[in-house]
Amino acid sequence: MDTTIKKILEGTYVGKEVTIKGWVEKSRSHGKVHFLHITDRSTKDAIQTVARFDQLTGELFKIISNLGVQSSVSFDGLVKEDNRAPGGYEIQINNLRVIQDVRDYPLANLEKKKYEGDPEKEFLRDNRHLDIRNPRPYTILKIRQDVIDASRVYLRDILDFKEINPPMLVSTICEAVRETENGKPKKKVDIKKTMEDAKRLVEEQFPDKDIDYLRKYVSDMKGNVSDLIFVEKPYFTKYYFGKIAALTVSGQLEMEAAMYANGSVFGVDPSFRAEKSRTPRHLTEFWQVEPEVAFADHEDNLKLQEDLVTYVVKTVAEKRKKELEFLGRDIKPLQKIEPHFERIIYTEAIDMLQKAGYDIKWGDDLGAPHEKFISLKNDKPTFIEKYPANIKPFYMQPDPKNPDVALCADLMAPEGYGEVIGGSQRIHDLKLLEQRIKEYKLNPVDYQWYIDLRKYGSVPHSGFGMGVERLTMWICHLDDIQETALFPRTSRRLSP
Repeated sequence: MDTTIKKILEGTYVGKEVTIKGWVEKSRSHGKVHFLHITDRSTKDAIQTVARFDQLTGELFKIISNLGVQSSVSFDGLVKEDNRAPGGYEIQINNLRVIQDVRDYPLANLEKKKYEGDPEKEFLRDNRHLDIRNPRPYTILKIRQDVIDASRVYLRDILDFKEINPPMLVSTICEAVRETENGKPKKKVDIKKTMEDAKRLVEEQFPDKDIDYLRKYVSDMKGNVSDLIFVEKPYFTKYYFGKIAALTVSGQLEMEAAMYANGSVFGVDPSFRAEKSRTPRHLTEFWQVEPEVAFADHEDNLKLQEDLVTYVVKTVAEKRKKELEFLGRDIKPLQKIEPHFERIIYTEAIDMLQKAGYDIKWGDDLGAPHEKFISLKNDKPTFIEKYPANIKPFYMQPDPKNPDVALCADLMAPEGYGEVIGGSQRIHDLKLLEQRIKEYKLNPVDYQWYIDLRKYGSVPHSGFGMGVERLTMWICHLDDIQETALFPRTSRRLSP
């Protein structure tokens, strides 16, 4: 009967004839007995199979003995319990059919140690399309999916939020911020200038072509999106039907519109940021869980974050205890995660960092070293609240007690992992939003639909974005966020 290796390793098929389809992971001989370790991807574990010369034809035994790593096969055999075998079970092969015999598999002889901080890391990334077959990437990506699944269960099934999928191509930029120096605006975000930059860069790609060729180049696209054009802004732009569109940095603005139509909502979607960061915590393409909650203030927002993170971490730690142990993760710190999380005000964080010798002043944003320092202070996640409004996006609600700061918070994962969530109460007052859009030099025409949300039934509301890869990185206790993405995208990597 057809079955899976996962079910066999659960012990329900002892003494039964089974058929397995899978791939060869290891191959070794002991005289007239040959062992194949075969996986079918139903679990990270392979099962040991045994081929005996005296029980098979000489030709079949020879074929089995010469199979290469990652050869694909289908075989029939008898399941036996054997404490000496990995997993405690093995299959006595009665017959085997070769689907493809593989030779010279590039990752056949990689040692386990080469997954962490070694000269072969880039080799593994260059061969990511093959490396994801190995137990470690397989396990990490499974846990990443569990983070998404647990988030959906909590938000959709327990809280009855509606799941929404916002567009990836947008004309309005969510994370538009004012750059400041000593608390004063230093440089404004200029969308028009960004569009001009994009056009100029396209022209630079065709230095030997005249303007008529460029016009034809755009018109010949027939509505298709061109190749990515990198602009010196924190987002990617594209030509799209003769216009400029951006890849979204967050679905938040569109999610706010969906909130007014559906009540409290959330999305699980990719985001794109064209930052040249080359740290172990940054990707240019990443996924976020993004709730938007009607009638929720700053305190409600923090409570939802506490409850969601606690539920996700505890669910994954309980469900994937064996997998986390396989990764070398001590799950005790995860089991301690409970509300209420620690809180510090941004001003307090700056004071702590200055006393610790960091060169930072009030009005500066926190970088990775600062976040790591703070997140090592507590066993629980820590909220850093009320950043200066001038260094945060235009839509954040100012604190009525101190309008110079925003009702926002970044959640720092413990153990030095830093920010995993960024969120805020949103501006719901029409005049204040229009004022902020003007201060940030954004084009009101581009944001008219967003302004309309404050004209027709506006209510206080809040939301946040939880980074799927960053949360997975912390849960698995990884050194590099690239391990949490199927095909990581960074400023230096677009393939595979």
